Parts: sequence; C-alpha cells; structure tokens
Amino acid sequence: MTETLIIEAKEDTPKIVFDPANRLFQISASSLPENAIGFYEPVIKWLNDYSVNPIDLTVFDFSFEYFNTASAKQIAKILLILENIAKEHEVVINWHYKKEDSDMLSSGSRFSKLIDLNFNFVGY
Repeated sequence: MTETLIIEAKEDTPKIVFDPANRLFQISASSLPENAIGFYEPVIKWLNDYSVNPIDLTVFDFSFEYFNTASAKQIAKILLILENIAKEHEVVINWHYKKEDSDMLSSGSRFSKLIDLNFNFVGY
C-alpha cells in the first residue's frame, strides 16, 4: 500500500492528507501557491503511484476556501488521475463549499461536467 502523504496548510497552500490505510483523501483550505506545478508535483506523483494499486473505494474530499487559476489546472490533473482509477475501482468526489460561496459551487460543477466521476456537492 502507498505510504501516507500529509502536507500541512500554509498561508498560500492547501492541506493535503492522503491516507489509504484510513481511507482518508482530503485537500482543504486555500491554494494559491506562487509555483502551483512545483507544489502539486509530489501530490500528483503520489496519486499516480497510488493509482497502480488503489483501495476498492476512494472517497476524495475537496474543501477549498479559494484556489487560483494555476491551482485549478493542477486540480484538473488530480481529477483526471481519479477518473482513470474509477475505470476499475469506485471513486467518489465530495466537493465541500460554504453555502454562500456560489463561485466554489460553480467551480466544482464545472469540474463535474468535464470529468466522468460521481460528484457530491456538500454545502456547509
């Protein structure tokens, strides 16, 4: 099984928790790193490694307060890897958003139209 990946949130980068042993896959907080490709590189590498032998059900929680355009491209890469995993294993996306944040709901909705995955929209 793939090792756990935890990256603590900073002012401009999100918290990442990928813990297959505990069935925990989360990206949360804000994502506006100066170098989005550099920040997300180990995240995408981890997911590619995980995709070789994923657990039977991957429930992935996105809970962004904000993300910039460069981060959106990296989020799309993550979703494409998850879409690939979903060809043989179950993958569910929980897109969390503040009820008053229609932009974040719209962003999740756009991703759900582009990517063939089960999206749940969770307002809080």
